[in-house]
Amino acid sequence: MDLHVVYAIGASEAWKIKRSTVVSCRMNEMGKLLVVAGLLLAAVGALLWSGYGRGWMGRLPGDIHYSRGHFSFYFPIVTCLLVSAILTLLLWLFRK
Repeated sequence: MDLHVVYAIGASEAWKIKRSTVVSCRMNEMGKLLVVAGLLLAAVGALLWSGYGRGWMGRLPGDIHYSRGHFSFYFPIVTCLLVSAILTLLLWLFRK
């Protein structure tokens, strides 16, 4: 911003203009991040919906499965830990 413009519109007005520019840039970055995250989520959903991972997803060693008669209890704890570790790693990499 030119100094003449700052004197012409006043210091408080210039701060508002500069601040709105910074907020606008941050909002653009947030929008891009949300679009990429949405596309990745849609891609993972499409892969899981198509049957990819059906053979191993939820059937890792350590997943709890109990069934007796007409009752069945299933808790994929190791699968949850694996997905959590992968998501943590990805988010850590994207923050850098």
